[in-house]
Amino acid sequence: MSALLSAAYGEDRSGAAARGRPERLYVADLKLTDFRNYARAHVRLDDRPVLLVGENGAGKTNLLEAVSLLGAGQGLRGRPYGDLVRKDAPGGFAIAARVMSRHGEVEIGTGSAPPEAGEGTGRVVRISGKEQSAGALADYVSVIWLIPAMDGLFTGPGSERRRFLDRLVLAIDPKMRGPLGRYDRAMRQRNRLFQMREGSRTLFTGLETEMAEAAVAIAAARLDAVARLAALIETTRRARGDSPFPWAVISVEGMLENALAMQSATEVEDAHRALLDASRERDRAASRTLEGPHLSDFIVSHGPKEIPAPLCSSGEQKALLIGLVLAKAEFIKALQGVPPLILLDEIAAHLDRARREALFGEILRLDTQAWMTGTDVALFAPIAQDAQILTVNQGIIRS
Repeated sequence: MSALLSAAYGEDRSGAAARGRPERLYVADLKLTDFRNYARAHVRLDDRPVLLVGENGAGKTNLLEAVSLLGAGQGLRGRPYGDLVRKDAPGGFAIAARVMSRHGEVEIGTGSAPPEAGEGTGRVVRISGKEQSAGALADYVSVIWLIPAMDGLFTGPGSERRRFLDRLVLAIDPKMRGPLGRYDRAMRQRNRLFQMREGSRTLFTGLETEMAEAAVAIAAARLDAVARLAALIETTRRARGDSPFPWAVISVEGMLENALAMQSATEVEDAHRALLDASRERDRAASRTLEGPHLSDFIVSHGPKEIPAPLCSSGEQKALLIGLVLAKAEFIKALQGVPPLILLDEIAAHLDRARREALFGEILRLDTQAWMTGTDVALFAPIAQDAQILTVNQGIIRS
């Protein structure tokens, strides 16, 4: 591990966790080194919402991205870790944070090693001074986000909706990273065999057995996640009535999900394995796998209007998406006992006054450390007195 990362992570402070279990999850201290446009940055925070104000291109979204990397996964942009290193930096990047988690205070560090260290461009994680996998962060930090790139969630490719759904699946059961990873790896290997014109039945059978087992686990987990979130949405609607953010009707649609409604998991697994075997030549012609959970879709409708989300206006889609994100935050709070961190990029500028005030009210009600960005601090007036405001200017952060 590089000296840069070791310095950022600090020493083992696992004893800090014994100092109490907070009622909230929040970032108390954040340090960045050679991350995006930040050469060095350090902010100290309390548990209130965080408002990041500055011109476009100042580095506000970069700061949100850094916070998103305190959780498991590849962060809110999903970029290769090598792309996160500041231009002309001599080594890799480092993010170090002191976080009040549901397990108490914890020191989290993550970053990339410089190429000369021979550690590649993968992600390195330390929790309380001990090196661990990135997946272990899920035990300490839950983080959800809404960024402008997600505005086309309902009309864009199904892959984006699957990622949105699978992040909910992982919030319920972080161990689902195993089946998701196994399926993806086995499918890529099977597709590669097609491209190599490989004909070994043994190689295909082994991969297809692994794919079928993982595929059914993924489909079952998605069905469970959607059913539980749908139940929470319905309970909330009945308890609180109408909201500026319309309630959603949600489901997951796919061959395996549909089959699980009528057959046992074992029967579906056997059938899917047989299907992969039978469709091998068709898939070979396409050089890809044409059936499986990688093609399932997360279906959303506007509840009050009873119309599919893709047919709603852009304003209705935005309100529906915000409502889904808030419902997801409520669900995680009920599941884990503390609300997740919520990252909202340029959220206020695209809402009218009533919806801005409603959003801020929901953030305060959730009791979450929400991080919000904007160019005009006046848009945050309704929540400013309950928040901490940071000014961001070309990689420099001031409170």
